[in-house]
Amino acid sequence: MTTSVGTMLRAWRERRGISQLELAGRADSSARHISFVETGRSRPSEEMVIRLAERLDVPVRERNALLLAAGYAPRYAHTPLDAPEMAALREGLERLLAAYDPYPALVVDGTYTVVAANRGIAMLLDGLPEHLLTPPLNAMRITLHPEGLAPRIHNLAEWRGHLLAQMDRQIALARSEPLRALYEEVAAYPVTEPGGAADPAADAGAASVAVIALPLRIEHDGQLLSFVSSIATFNTPMDVTVAELAIETLLPADPATAKYLRSLGP
Repeated sequence: MTTSVGTMLRAWRERRGISQLELAGRADSSARHISFVETGRSRPSEEMVIRLAERLDVPVRERNALLLAAGYAPRYAHTPLDAPEMAALREGLERLLAAYDPYPALVVDGTYTVVAANRGIAMLLDGLPEHLLTPPLNAMRITLHPEGLAPRIHNLAEWRGHLLAQMDRQIALARSEPLRALYEEVAAYPVTEPGGAADPAADAGAASVAVIALPLRIEHDGQLLSFVSSIATFNTPMDVTVAELAIETLLPADPATAKYLRSLGP
């Protein structure tokens, strides 16, 4: 059974928790017209579908579904990242990641599949089992798997909670069954205790640094490293692939981490 565009728009409006009147104000329309669209008494124009989708912060992928349901052609392309027309984007991302070395940085898609990473990330993944490093790599799976980075993370409970909450917010914003399946998988992983032989004094030193954001405190080769994470996305994307890309950079949270990373050399 085909779902009407009105039913889909109503579902997005209710998901965002706003009234027809509020949506009408945002979209320069009337509550009466919004009601007619939602009940199928009025067919929205192509521009109205786009405007309502923008005001409801509907993901680009789902905007195509709304257009199709309204009887219009999809407006947003879904270009593979390895396509020739994406060459400039790929080069830009690679230059950005390389420039961030020796600090870790990576690019993931909408389901946390790693599409690019720099040497700083490779350093953190050193020694992980092959089955986790076989492409396509998944950042959430590698981080939370009991054979992945989880045993090396000294504040695993906090960091795990942060990652799961981040995924939960994304699921609430976008209807993504693959993302929901990934969430259920990684949330079911057993929580391991951090291992290794990091210096307790390093733990104390890290704790004494001013906390500006929840840090990722992870051990590498006996050295406790501390990072804060920053995530960037593209403004006003017009392609589904680009809309779902995210660039995550790990900034050293203390001088000792920065010094250690610089000491590793090229």
